[in-house]
Amino acid sequence: METHLADFIRHTTAGREAEEILRRCVHCGFCTATCPTYQLLGDELDGPRGRIYLIKQVLEGATPTAKTRLHLDRCLSCRSCETTCPSGVHYSRLLDIGREVVERMVPRTGSDAFMRGALKTLLPRATVFGAAMKLGQSVRMLLPGALRAKVPPLSAAGPTPRRSHARQFIALAGCVQPSMYPNVNGAARRVLDRLGIQMVEAQGAGCCGAVRLHLNEAEGARDDARRNIDAWWPLLEAGAEGLVMTASGCGSHVLEYAHLLQDDPDYAVKAARVVLATRDVSEVVAAEVATLTPLLQACRPLAESERLLAFQNPCSLQHGLKIRGTVESLLTAAGYTLTAVADSHLCCGSAGTYSVLQAELSKRLQANKIAALTAGGPAAIASANVGCMGHLQGATTLPVRHWIELLDARLSS
Repeated sequence: METHLADFIRHTTAGREAEEILRRCVHCGFCTATCPTYQLLGDELDGPRGRIYLIKQVLEGATPTAKTRLHLDRCLSCRSCETTCPSGVHYSRLLDIGREVVERMVPRTGSDAFMRGALKTLLPRATVFGAAMKLGQSVRMLLPGALRAKVPPLSAAGPTPRRSHARQFIALAGCVQPSMYPNVNGAARRVLDRLGIQMVEAQGAGCCGAVRLHLNEAEGARDDARRNIDAWWPLLEAGAEGLVMTASGCGSHVLEYAHLLQDDPDYAVKAARVVLATRDVSEVVAAEVATLTPLLQACRPLAESERLLAFQNPCSLQHGLKIRGTVESLLTAAGYTLTAVADSHLCCGSAGTYSVLQAELSKRLQANKIAALTAGGPAAIASANVGCMGHLQGATTLPVRHWIELLDARLSS
């Protein structure tokens, strides 16, 4: 694609990157076939190719409007189009650049600005969000249905292993997972302990930064990355093997740290090392299959009523981290029979804050995903990302669990 970027961005880091991405696009349209919003709305401007054209026009000097911003807002950042693209167009990075520029040129006002400001303030702060979530959980049955669906029942992390191991991986507690689903990290800690690995958390680490980045506050996301690197660095220097991510959304974002901090002389090298050291928990567990297999073989057989399981592969896992088949293999080894899930590449509609800011589209995607997941008659649904878990659980009576919780339960049986 031929480009003629405007002076305001041509010679910047963002401009050079945007130009390289734009030149890769051959407008083939394969991306529209796997774009959730294009499938729902059928509007070229609500698909990747149309949004690329919109961003290109703005970067070439055209004046964006609120309608331009709306089409960019409607994107889920699911990155399904990147998996489909035969030309390797890094659409998600172009989208981040475009959104940041449009946000500056078309400032938000009123309730839209207020809601986004509230989300940027509340969600990344684990203590604030945790207090609000506990309050909601304490009066959950009194909440209106729509709000109750976003508040899971109060739960606990379960027993903590007391053994120490020479092998250590650093976990990210995150901002919403500790209060919504504390047993996810609890289960991961117990599973890794059985595999001879100690999972530790670094004091001072917090939100990965994805919330702020996707709400067009790139500098805030960089601050989150710097804070986390500072917290993790002493443990990495002391010999920790790496970082283990139990939320695929966080893991996908942490892999962007080197890119986010590429122009920061104090953090660029450290960020690159963090990226190289980051693993999804499924990768860490799968690497220990020789130890895991006999443990699973010693477990009691699953009852027929428990065996059927639907796995929802989060966009951040399959499109962001490019991990496909790993979790499925682990669940199969644990005795589960996985049901077929139609359109498994499509987003469930959670997408971070999308379910709040684009509620109508999110609900349509949620309904489609629930229908696909339940079509095979599973006893439960497994996922790999906290946001997807909460979003799906709000629309079904089937239990929705992180797959590491299911593996932990099997190893305890």
